[in-house]
Amino acid sequence: MQYRHLGRSGLPLSVLSFGAWTTFGKSVGRSLAREMLALAWDHGVNFFDNAETYGNGVAESLMGDVLADLRFPRDSWCVSSKVFFGAQEHPRPTQRGLSRKHVIEACHQALQRLRVDYLDLYFCHRPDPDTPVAETVAAMDMLVRQGKVLYWGTSEWPAEAIVEAHRVAKENHLTAPTMEQPEYNLLHRERVEVEYAPLYRDYGMGTTIWSPLASGLLSGKYDHGVPDDSRLAHPDYAWLRDRVLGDGGERVARARRLRPLADELGCSTAQLAIAWCAANPHVSTVMLGASRLEQLEHNLAALEVLPKLDEAMRQRIAQAVG
Repeated sequence: MQYRHLGRSGLPLSVLSFGAWTTFGKSVGRSLAREMLALAWDHGVNFFDNAETYGNGVAESLMGDVLADLRFPRDSWCVSSKVFFGAQEHPRPTQRGLSRKHVIEACHQALQRLRVDYLDLYFCHRPDPDTPVAETVAAMDMLVRQGKVLYWGTSEWPAEAIVEAHRVAKENHLTAPTMEQPEYNLLHRERVEVEYAPLYRDYGMGTTIWSPLASGLLSGKYDHGVPDDSRLAHPDYAWLRDRVLGDGGERVARARRLRPLADELGCSTAQLAIAWCAANPHVSTVMLGASRLEQLEHNLAALEVLPKLDEAMRQRIAQAVG
């Protein structure tokens, strides 16, 4: 495994990490979760990602139980939570958003579910137009000072809102955000590569990117339709299926163009797509998800492809998918 600092912070994260979105508590139960976390750990993964809204808290409870059972030394791994959507099916107004009340209460609830004394990383899962940025920054600063959160950040915030958070933090001597968690893959590049470029330079922001395979599209899984056992076949993810495949097949066609280059490098298209994300120096860690143990092991092997991706090859890959 390779390790990179989270932006300009001193925290080293594994280049490949493991997250619970859409799997833990759904297709992944306790036994499989234990095997997956153990496998990731054995491969050097030291960051496990979660959120209050994943399974309405079930994913955090499952991950917390398994981590406690595995007994990895607490000072050797990092865990995250995210706050905004709430952990209820139909949250009441105070059970969601980025108000001081919800930010702090959601943190306490995540600590209980994950069975830890502190969160290494705590994200504002989306921007909240109904809460002043200054209120959210102050709440996060309070949690940092109390030792309940070590690093806080944002997820899918526009760059101008992140700049505002830094301004508020600087003017009021508060803790500023350290990282952003955006979607990033070969079919979704603009925000990470263009919009956020000043954030790396001016504030040393790190990124913990999600969906390196574009919800499985870049793995070739959907080249010939939607398999019955896939995530996009599940009724709960109809919205995701429309987002991934609802463009008349254009994105599928672009993804297929990776195959000849993957064959040239002696890897799968999934491994190629993951390694391509990791080759970006502004990516602190690439978060992997999996519903099968073999899938996780296969994707972790993307690290072996990374040394093969020089600038010329990265350009060829990018040009292939348009």
